[in-house]
Amino acid sequence: MRWIDYNMDKNNKRIDCFKCKHYYVTWDKNFPRGCRAIGFKGKMIPSIAVLRTTGIPCQFFSKKEKK
Repeated sequence: MRWIDYNMDKNNKRIDCFKCKHYYVTWDKNFPRGCRAIGFKGKMIPSIAVLRTTGIPCQFFSKKEKK
């Protein structure tokens, strides 16, 4: 049996919150990671939290634009 990684985007690439324009680091040491798109703050990476909660990969990923 093959292991399947469900935390993938439409192009079959792993969702990397650090490259998403909605991801941010909070000042709250108890909840250091956040996502503006879903209004989330928590200890784990938002895409992992979304996957564990809903069972589907994050649908809000939007790649950051380079400056």
